[in-house]
Amino acid sequence: MAKQKLELTWIGKDARPKLEPRILLGDPSMSYHAKHRVTSADFFDNQLIFGDNLLALKALEQEYTGKVKCVFIDPPYNTGSAFAQYDDGVEHSIWLSLIRDRLEIIRRLLREDGSLWITIDDNEAHYLKVLGDEVFGRNCFIADLSWQKRDGPPNDRKIGSIHDHVLVWAKSRPGSSKKTAAEEAFNLMPRTEKADAQYQVFSEPNGPDTRGPFRKIDTTANGKGGRYVESLFYAIRNPYTGQEVWPREGTCWRHSKDEMERLQADGRLFWGVKGTATTPMRKLFKFEAKQGMTAPSIWADCGLNQHASAHMEGLFGEKAFFETPKPEELLHRIIHIASNPGDLVLDSFAGSGTTGAVAHKMGRRWIMIELGEHCHTHIIPRLKKVIDGEDQGGISEAVNWKGGGGFRYYRLAPSLLQRDRWGQWIINKEYNAEMLAAAICKLEGFTYAPSDAYYWQHGKSTENDFIYVTTQSLTPEALQALSDEVGEERSLLVCCSAFRGDVDRYPNLTVKKIPKMALSRCEWGHDDYSLNVENLPMASSPEPAVTTAAPASNVHKAAKAVDAGQAGLFDGGGE
Repeated sequence: MAKQKLELTWIGKDARPKLEPRILLGDPSMSYHAKHRVTSADFFDNQLIFGDNLLALKALEQEYTGKVKCVFIDPPYNTGSAFAQYDDGVEHSIWLSLIRDRLEIIRRLLREDGSLWITIDDNEAHYLKVLGDEVFGRNCFIADLSWQKRDGPPNDRKIGSIHDHVLVWAKSRPGSSKKTAAEEAFNLMPRTEKADAQYQVFSEPNGPDTRGPFRKIDTTANGKGGRYVESLFYAIRNPYTGQEVWPREGTCWRHSKDEMERLQADGRLFWGVKGTATTPMRKLFKFEAKQGMTAPSIWADCGLNQHASAHMEGLFGEKAFFETPKPEELLHRIIHIASNPGDLVLDSFAGSGTTGAVAHKMGRRWIMIELGEHCHTHIIPRLKKVIDGEDQGGISEAVNWKGGGGFRYYRLAPSLLQRDRWGQWIINKEYNAEMLAAAICKLEGFTYAPSDAYYWQHGKSTENDFIYVTTQSLTPEALQALSDEVGEERSLLVCCSAFRGDVDRYPNLTVKKIPKMALSRCEWGHDDYSLNVENLPMASSPEPAVTTAAPASNVHKAAKAVDAGQAGLFDGGGE
């Protein structure tokens, strides 16, 4: 019998937006850099992007696919508190679609050894787990961590939650490996004083071991669970007393006789201070131990929401704008485990900017995306304080932060096409020639790289394949001249407003008309992909929107699909 596949299904699952791959427009007046280099590890090419986060992720796809080491997102938790007049199932379905659309692009952006970390509460955590497994693959799920976000439960309920989930996925799992590629690359947590205290210098008959402190490991197994092995029941000789020593009754040695003799010859068995122990212990030296510690699945030592709020108040001198900002200590642990200095960290729900601030202090490169006006009123001022070394809260003392580096500010370009007063699609009037060339290059999968030597080289896909973008109407003579200049060894995609003549005459040219070439490619003029209340359909049916089902024939067939394009923008949340 074939193995059934469980899947999550919801109203509108099959509706997918046709995203426009927009260009990013830099604004030097909003960018900020330290006045001088503080350390050799300073980075100045970090990016703060203002705009819809789904479109911004799409805008990053061409350049950053397979380059991001760590993604942290803190999306809206979809608690429903603002949607009392709407059917919760419809709201829930839209939330799932919008999260799914983002996760799919995020997965493409991640490196093969990259990982995604998502904070979420009980309202959607378990649906998000199944959804994430569909996008990344169940075998790429790493952990469901519990982060303690408050020091006590709320008093208005019988059982009060004090934690959030942190769901973690890897980009890939190589072959039949027990660990994902991300886990293989994870960093251990720093060793604690308590862990190091287990290693001591012990007196021995011939003096302390010169190899340094060690901790004692039992050399016997007690036989429970079938661990007793008759061949491991043998005698060894105490080198100090000359007596034969056997395992205690009901136990056996953990190692073969050859291994025990090797340990004995290397002085790795501890026979007690006077050398008279009836059972030796194995020495595990401190220098042999892992240089770090495995992270637990419960994090009660990574700061609380209230600590983050106090940090925000200290930075801005006002009551925190964000109700539940994430503390820098939480991001510090995630970024430490999931990346190394110089790696690229991405947060597409920037919120108060914690991810970028922490990544910056830790010597990582970063990209943040945010649409809300707090991008200008809170994130930029916060980052300026970080760069100037004025932010000494959060993890600054722990990482000895003194300032430095910088970031570049970008905003999403408007849609390439717009309708004129007669309803016809035309090139957006806000686009100049340079913007148009860059946008068409991205749309066609070319790298925008204008040539100083050839006017017709606006971008390239290979060393011999180029693109030319113009709003002119090309005559047969102009096309012939282009073909002659390109030559037989190169090819050129020509994007123009119109042309005359038979373009099949030129084997090295491919000619397309703007905007006709692009009309069916994307949802032009669509700027809103967030969860806006006014765009939600009113409740029309009590039927559940989400089921977990197998096989497909048993899946609930929704009578009315929700157009994903109707959902609008999905920004907000964030730490």
